[in-house]
Amino acid sequence: MKSKRAVPRRGSRRGPDAIALLKADHKAVSSLFERFEHSRAAAAKYKLAQTICAALQVHTRIEEEIFYPAVRPEIEDDDLMDEALVEHAGAKKLIAQIKRGKPGARLYDAKVKVLGEYIKHHVKEEHTELFPKARKSAIDMKALGSRLQERKRALGARRRSRWASSSG
Repeated sequence: MKSKRAVPRRGSRRGPDAIALLKADHKAVSSLFERFEHSRAAAAKYKLAQTICAALQVHTRIEEEIFYPAVRPEIEDDDLMDEALVEHAGAKKLIAQIKRGKPGARLYDAKVKVLGEYIKHHVKEEHTELFPKARKSAIDMKALGSRLQERKRALGARRRSRWASSSG
């Protein structure tokens, strides 16, 4: 049974396509994981790992706060949606450990590698199962994309503000 929640419908305001925006995030973080794998210098690895973690924190937030609630009632596949949330929870635990760790520390590289494998699996399921179902729904992906982009900008601005206030 479909929810009565307000979901952007096709034909709403224009904006970036939600699925294209999420796929672009996936591609960007995949590239960061590849760069991490090929890096040897501890400083470069640390910077890449922190960038990966920051990108994934913003990405998971916009999916959990906006995308998933919008598509869940439309695609009517609670198992798929629940699995995505559990995958996010596992990734968040590794992200927290990586953010506290340092390159060269025991298990640091392994944690980043396993996080990459989690994300690769999660992305594959979104691309092959979730996104096609969402695309077939009546959701206006442009309007939803605008909301995702707006929230992403806000989270990025908040993160930069916190960094600036702590580095003074």
